[in-house]
Amino acid sequence: MSPDPFDSARRALYGLIILQFLWTGSELHGQANSGDLARIVDGAVLAEMERQKLVGVSVGIIQNSRVVYTQGYGFANLKTRVPVDDNSIFNWASNSKPFMAVAAMQLIQNGQLELDKPIETYIPDLPDHVKPITTRQLLCHQSGIPHYTNGKIVSSGKKVDVHQELDPLNAINRFVMSPLIFEPGTKTDYSSHAYVLLSAVVQSAGKEPIDRQLLMRIGKPLNLKSMQLDVPFDGQKNWVSAYRSAEGQPQEVPDYAHFWKHGAGGYKSDVKDFARFAQALMNYELISADTSKIMWTLQKTSTGETSTFGLGVSVEGKGKSLKISHGGSQDETKTRMVIYPNQKHGIVVMCNTQSCDPGQISTAIYKAINQR
Repeated sequence: MSPDPFDSARRALYGLIILQFLWTGSELHGQANSGDLARIVDGAVLAEMERQKLVGVSVGIIQNSRVVYTQGYGFANLKTRVPVDDNSIFNWASNSKPFMAVAAMQLIQNGQLELDKPIETYIPDLPDHVKPITTRQLLCHQSGIPHYTNGKIVSSGKKVDVHQELDPLNAINRFVMSPLIFEPGTKTDYSSHAYVLLSAVVQSAGKEPIDRQLLMRIGKPLNLKSMQLDVPFDGQKNWVSAYRSAEGQPQEVPDYAHFWKHGAGGYKSDVKDFARFAQALMNYELISADTSKIMWTLQKTSTGETSTFGLGVSVEGKGKSLKISHGGSQDETKTRMVIYPNQKHGIVVMCNTQSCDPGQISTAIYKAINQR
């Protein structure tokens, strides 16, 4: 058995932490099974990159339940002229949320975590105003915990070393005393902080460090060889630089380590692993069809209002037209995952330009494929 790479990383110096799933196995190449598909996808992506003035993009195409094409475009680093390819590493940003949601749903499926029990069941040592929140409310953004700017953010005042925030139970100290912006369950309001807390709940309910759980229950079964926490950049192989538009010209964005966000936005990988995760979600490889149905059900508030969220994903349509998706946005990245599980196809997009709209890229690809 390969060693747990996170264990040694926890002991490493701050600037040298590299948290990767490093085990042997056959690589998922994801080559197109049709030159026609490659031509269509490439044309759609390049046209959209030109229209949006983007630096670098990676895409993955799923058809008939298989990853059939992964490709990179543009530059991972403009200064060195390193091109993007399907080994280039991008932040997932908030697409880390479906990743953590699957880990939670696995525990729910196994009876280790209950959706509607107060989270104090799993983490007794929480502030009183947070204890009654349920796992369901964390998953579907009904917890009342503020996001970044929609409420007052109050830390616990507890000082921890940055290494200690590799444990989500320590990372929640950044916001855990924040006043709730509404009574849990009464409204829906997107919250990344809620997903940092969810990461701590999953860790406690699963009775193992969160990195170990993700490695053994998602990473290794899917052979996600590039999946890693977004730790401080120190020349790690294949990591892309990020850019913003300044007076019509791309300007490099300083790297920021998002690892403390864990399931809120702390993970990154190449497009092959991103597409592989989307494929597995579609094909019930990580959770059963019944559990997936629960995850993909639109959630209602206590007042009966239906939101646009399931548990960890956005949900649209039903039956054959069921669409499961999520977006991600950070200064260094924009990402998009969309799957149609009952039609067995989907697209993932990763970009290193702040102004990118990855949804327009996936839409352009679909439009081009449907017109062929």
